Amino acid sequence: MNLVNMIDSQNAAALESEDELDLSTVHPVFTRAPRSVSFNKLRKRLIRQVRQAMSDFDMLKGQKRWLVGLSGGKDSYGLLAILLDLQWRGLLPVELIACNLDQGQPNFPKHVLPEYLASIGVKHRIEYRDTYSIVKEKVPSGGTYCSLCSRLRRGNLYRIAREEGCDALVLGHHREDILETFFMNFFHGGRLSAMPAKLLNDEKDLFVLRPLAYAAEEDMARFAQAMEFPIIPCDLCGSQDGLQRNAMKEMLAGIEAKMPGRKDAMLRALAHVDPSHLLDPKLFDFAGLAVMTPSQTDG
Repeated sequence: MNLVNMIDSQNAAALESEDELDLSTVHPVFTRAPRSVSFNKLRKRLIRQVRQAMSDFDMLKGQKRWLVGLSGGKDSYGLLAILLDLQWRGLLPVELIACNLDQGQPNFPKHVLPEYLASIGVKHRIEYRDTYSIVKEKVPSGGTYCSLCSRLRRGNLYRIAREEGCDALVLGHHREDILETFFMNFFHGGRLSAMPAKLLNDEKDLFVLRPLAYAAEEDMARFAQAMEFPIIPCDLCGSQDGLQRNAMKEMLAGIEAKMPGRKDAMLRALAHVDPSHLLDPKLFDFAGLAVMTPSQTDG
């Protein structure tokens, strides 16, 4: 049984009532959503996966207010919609604040996000910080913008979360983001590391949560298309070719095409680590291993 099926079966009983859900009473974000059986199955699967991630990583413990990062891409839109759906049903007892950081990218349509968020009645904050100019200035021609851009964005989102009295910054990273990060670190960084579903920041005052950790990018793309989100493309990193992450994405897609289900198996492997069968003496006391004497064996 693959990871998605396992998650679905584990949560089927808890979400059984969804089969009789009155779609006319859903959150306004779903007023234009399709009423098809296939879309309902997709939405329920994403809800189950998000709830499973929240349970597995204890995301709701002591939480009262979340800042949801909204970039204008398919994944952050989808994350917000799923969280609103859960909140609407009383399954997510936290206050949500959507936040977009306008980073000063050329031709950024400033009206799109505030108009959309206002139309669905979501509390939000739009913050302008020209990190675009900083990235263009600091990164040499032909270099990769993503790392510096994400650090600057994350620092500003932490600040905003504190100003809004939030317990956590919630991001829309999904299964493929986690796997791609793992292989980037594996091939280029020489370490076994990925994106955790729950992280405490360096200052120890905010959590970073990734409720879409079990969700497939393909599902998020289908969900966004069906929901007709007003997607805003990234004109900064999206304009660069040959990024390492793109190479990892292509590699994983190739593996999945040849051996379906491998992405789920890889994600499952990240949750079942055996330090004694790796090579890190900081994680396992190899020096403390000792052979038992015959007398100890007899005893």
